[in-house]
Amino acid sequence: MMRFTLPRDMYYGNGAVDVLKTIKGKKAIVVVGGGSMKRFGFLDKVVNNLKEAGIEVQLFEGVEPDPSVETVMKGAKAMQEFEPDLIVALGGGSPIDAAKAMWAFYEYPEVTFEDLITPFNFPELRQKAKFVAISSTSGTATEVTAFSVITDYHKGIKYPLADFNITPDIAIVDPELAKTMPPKLVAHTGMDALTHAIEAYVSTLHSPFTDPLAIKAIQMVNSDLVPSYNEDMNAREQMHYAQCLAGQAFSNALLGIVHSMAHKTGAAFSTGHIPHGCANAIYLPYVIKYNAKNCADRYAEIARSIGIHGTDKECVIGLCNRIDELNKSMDIPKTLKDFGIIEEEFKEKIAEISANAVADACTGSNPREITPEVMEKLFTCIYYGTEVDF
Repeated sequence: MMRFTLPRDMYYGNGAVDVLKTIKGKKAIVVVGGGSMKRFGFLDKVVNNLKEAGIEVQLFEGVEPDPSVETVMKGAKAMQEFEPDLIVALGGGSPIDAAKAMWAFYEYPEVTFEDLITPFNFPELRQKAKFVAISSTSGTATEVTAFSVITDYHKGIKYPLADFNITPDIAIVDPELAKTMPPKLVAHTGMDALTHAIEAYVSTLHSPFTDPLAIKAIQMVNSDLVPSYNEDMNAREQMHYAQCLAGQAFSNALLGIVHSMAHKTGAAFSTGHIPHGCANAIYLPYVIKYNAKNCADRYAEIARSIGIHGTDKECVIGLCNRIDELNKSMDIPKTLKDFGIIEEEFKEKIAEISANAVADACTGSNPREITPEVMEKLFTCIYYGTEVDF
């Protein structure tokens, strides 16, 4: 038996955040990241709308990019003290992901982080609060997914937490918030959305319910991402919807090794963090070539949906070339070496990183199996930009 789960309600379109004026509740904690939501006036709008609904509001601010276990625990403590019946997460993937994990520890203080790492092992939520997610970036789609990514900086590992319990009750997809994104963020989040949709389409758990969502998202990203990057605000709005469609697809079909690899390299190197969407963008063409041994027909269907024609093999090559074009047009590097990862450090760490990537929760639904040794070979191709022919 399979399952398909989405938020109970989704509100979208310019001004959708005003639905908060009608929401029911007594106390809401608003979880937010850095200063951008405050700077552009969106935080005030959310708070004022909640107050207009007669709800007492408390803020939890300062969630960092790639939120840490420590931030999650701090937020859970704030919730335990305030006792909200609404958790409202505002911003990009980081505050929404953090708030999802905080939610579990708020309702079940005795649960450990190690308990939650096991996929689909969360306790039953909504005992104390419901969850509202308001996305400001066009990539993670965490406002509609059963996923959260939390980083253990002591281990240098990102952990994807997965459970249908953490699918938000209400998703607000208001493109006004996305219009403030700087170009680099548009590029990285857009390629994250494309990766979500492609991995969902070839996942071993894809279904007739997820395939249409994934294909439509791919078509929209293909046509709207670069114009959005170049500040076409109509395209920016369409990208905000495309990433949401991709999220609905992957939340139910799950992902693959592009994400496994991105999770385990994001915080692994001394040269600095590799943004999640940037890592996905770099890894995606190489992984397609690796996976195509098992599912060239699925990749060919994707390619044909965006106007690439030929045999299955030609379509796979064409799809990879199209991804390379997108990356190049948005100044995303082609290799880890180009990104700036030091060669000696790469060689020193890659065996452990590869083992961790194979153990990642996303690996199980990848269409082709992989061992740590083969993963290391794949990473080596990505570091130097060599051909994947195994």
